[in-house]
Amino acid sequence: MNFDYTPKVQALRAKLHAFFDAHIYPNERVFLDEVARNRAAGNAWVPTEIVETLKLRAREAGLWNLFLPDSTRGAGLTNLEYAPLAEIMGRVPWAPEVFNCNAPDTGNMETIERYGSEEQKRTWLEPLLEGRIRSAFLMTEPEVASSDATNIETRIERDGDSYVINGRKWWSSGAGDPRCKVYIVMGKTDPQAPKHAQQSMILVPAGAPGITVHRPLHVFGYDDAPHGHMEITLENVRVPASNILLGEGRGFEIAQGRLGPGRIHHCMRLIGLAERALELMCKRTSERVAFGKPIAAQTVTQERIAQARCMIEQARLLTLKTAYMMDTVGNKGARGEIAMIKVVAPNMACEVIDWAIQAHGGGGMCDDFPLAYAYTCARTLRFADGPDEVHRNAIAKLELARHAATAQ
Repeated sequence: MNFDYTPKVQALRAKLHAFFDAHIYPNERVFLDEVARNRAAGNAWVPTEIVETLKLRAREAGLWNLFLPDSTRGAGLTNLEYAPLAEIMGRVPWAPEVFNCNAPDTGNMETIERYGSEEQKRTWLEPLLEGRIRSAFLMTEPEVASSDATNIETRIERDGDSYVINGRKWWSSGAGDPRCKVYIVMGKTDPQAPKHAQQSMILVPAGAPGITVHRPLHVFGYDDAPHGHMEITLENVRVPASNILLGEGRGFEIAQGRLGPGRIHHCMRLIGLAERALELMCKRTSERVAFGKPIAAQTVTQERIAQARCMIEQARLLTLKTAYMMDTVGNKGARGEIAMIKVVAPNMACEVIDWAIQAHGGGGMCDDFPLAYAYTCARTLRFADGPDEVHRNAIAKLELARHAATAQ
């Protein structure tokens, strides 16, 4: 495995770093202040002017739609090539949207690109790629343990030339944005089918009759405006039968195709977030004095900085290996590595960011620094693509099967 950056990736990395230095880091407080003003005015969910302005500059710089491997609609990058770019974009949580590389839109765009009809691509994928609309993915439900996706109860029932949808979803990320125009909804089309053939995915216009957005769910006190994670009910929502993705009973097949690249994106963004936390930790501890010497001179601080560097490097190498395997043997062949990075990267980031918060003292817990929100993001991602326990079970089963085969 060769993880050297190609000349194309080196050039894009340099452009991204320069863009962050010129436009992202100087505007971190601008973004937060604008969201606060919108919230105080009673509409936290409107798009921010700063992000919309920076989108124009990103497009002019050729830093737009960098994902979508194996597609002429993207930047022509493999998963391995995109990974280091996702790491840079992850250093500031709101930054990926500037480059149209933000979740859940990237996962939804890849889903429609891979599994949608030409009409679905014209209607939804093209405006998403242009950044004119946003999207949401509706899977998790409050009434069941959605870590086992076979539990999902939302019904998608055929009625002539339509499907009728009934269910309750929550943690529907992106659904708070008024530009969110389409949902990908996962639900049951046939409860009597084999367990992994009961679920389907369907495209639902966000403004369809029968949809009610009830509330934003707060994450450790953050409402994540203007992005938002919404609780939504669908009551007798009727959409054309042509809105089904790939066909009835193929929801799990789509999910596996969708979640592989999405996990690479999340993990590399988390590595970027951890790098930023370590950078802030080193600067803070070098500048402040406690008990007669800089905090950076305290042995415990040095141990944590050293351990953080080791953990970040290990997580990055495992994620790059996973991206390489996805490119060469496919998502199925890389399923063990995909599961491993989903355990390793969020836990690593939580640990490193927590040490950085500790090194900042009281400042680390407030929004004078980006660490408290960074921790919230990292901790959330231990659930977002499936909880640790599910991934550990999958890893263990693959390992046991490998040794069972050897024993025979």
